Amino acid sequence: MSGPKSVFAHHVVGNTGAYTTDDWTADIQLAQKAGIDAFALNIAAKTDYNNTQLANAYTAAENLGFKLFLSFDYAAQGPWDASAVISTLQDHVNSPAQFKVDNRSFVSTFEGPDNSGDWVAIREAVPIFFLPDWTSVGPDTFRASKLELVDGAFSWDAWPQGATDKTDDSDKAWKDAAGSKAYMMPISPWFYTNLPEYQKNWLWRGDDMWHNRWQQVLEIQPNFVEIVTWNDYGESHYIGPIKDQGVPSGAHKYVDNMPHDHWRDLLPYYIAAYKNGQAPTITEDKAHIWFRLTPAAAGNNGGTAGNAPYQPYVDPNVVVQDKVFFTALLRDSADVAVYIGDSSADTVHQDGAGVLHGSVPFNGRTGKVRLEVLRNSKSVLSVVSEVEIAASPANGLTNYNAWVGGSG
Repeated sequence: MSGPKSVFAHHVVGNTGAYTTDDWTADIQLAQKAGIDAFALNIAAKTDYNNTQLANAYTAAENLGFKLFLSFDYAAQGPWDASAVISTLQDHVNSPAQFKVDNRSFVSTFEGPDNSGDWVAIREAVPIFFLPDWTSVGPDTFRASKLELVDGAFSWDAWPQGATDKTDDSDKAWKDAAGSKAYMMPISPWFYTNLPEYQKNWLWRGDDMWHNRWQQVLEIQPNFVEIVTWNDYGESHYIGPIKDQGVPSGAHKYVDNMPHDHWRDLLPYYIAAYKNGQAPTITEDKAHIWFRLTPAAAGNNGGTAGNAPYQPYVDPNVVVQDKVFFTALLRDSADVAVYIGDSSADTVHQDGAGVLHGSVPFNGRTGKVRLEVLRNSKSVLSVVSEVEIAASPANGLTNYNAWVGGSG
C-alpha cells in the first residue's frame, strides 16, 4: 500500500434527505478547515435519495477539491445486492473527488460479513481498495476467513464497556489481524442514544475519550483514522453542525441546543501530530470544554442502560462521570483555571508549550462554566459556557449528551 496517512469522517447520507449541494458545500468547507481528508459516505441499501445526495456530494466535493468514498451499510436496511454495489460504485469511481489508494477507489462498509463472498465479483467489476468494517466477527475470525478478500481492516470498536475508559487493546488486536495490510482506526467522542422506536437506548463512556483516543492514535500509528461520526445525531457522536432535518424525531430531546462543533477545533493539532509523527508548534492559545448539564443521578435515566443490549448491564450513572472536561492548547507555560458558577477555581499548571487535558468534578456546584488561561496571574484567554450546570433536569429526564464549547 502506498499513500499518506489520512483522516476521514463518517457521514450518514440517511440523515441528508433535505440537503442541497450548498449543504454539502458547507459541510465540506468545515471538514477542510478541520484538516479532514475525506468523508466516508454511509449509504443504506434502500434509501430512496441515495443517488440524488451522492450526486450532490460529489459535485460539491469536485468544486472544492475534497475527497469522498462510499461506505455501504449492511445493517440499517439489510444487505446490499452485489449488482447494486457495482452500479453505485461505477457511478462515482471516475469522479476527481473519489478518494483512491494505489489508483484504486477506497471502499468501506458498516458490517456485512455474511455477504463477504459478494466482494469477489464486485472487485472483478470495479478496481477498489477495500477496508470493510466486519467488527462483529472479531479479529481472529476475520484473519482466518476474511483477510484474503480485503485490503485491510476497519474496526468499529470505538467505545469502552461499563465504567472504564477506552483502551487501545482492540486496535492492537485488529491491526495484528490485518497483518501486512492496512488498518483503519475508529475515533469517537461520545455515545448516547435514547431511541426506543429503533430498539436503541444505551450509553458508553465518552468523557476524556476525544483527547485520549488521539493519544492512542499516536501510539498505534494506523494507516487511516475514521471519525465516528460527522452527523449521527441519534447516537450523540456528531462533530458536525446540528442540521435539524437530520435529527431523528425522538432525538431532539437530547440533541437540540447541544452543539459539538468545538470538538473540531482540536482536530488540526491532533491530525498534524498523527501525520507528522510529532506534535506541531502551538502558536495560539486555545481552550475547549465539554460537560453534561446535570449530575447523572439527578434525573430519571429514561430506561437508558450503561452498555449495549448484548453486553452486561451497568448503571448508566456509574458509567458517566459528573465532571467538566477540558483541553487547552498552550503556546507557553500557563495556569488553567476552571470555575463552575460562583465557586472558587480548580487550577492546573502546565510547564512549557503543549496540550493540557483534564477534568473538574461538579461536586454539587451549579451555574455557568468558565475557563481562564492565566500567565503571570493575568487572563490571556477566557471561555464561558452558554449553558449552565443545573442541580436537576427541568423535565426530570437526565440528558446524557454533552454540551461542547470553546475559543475557536
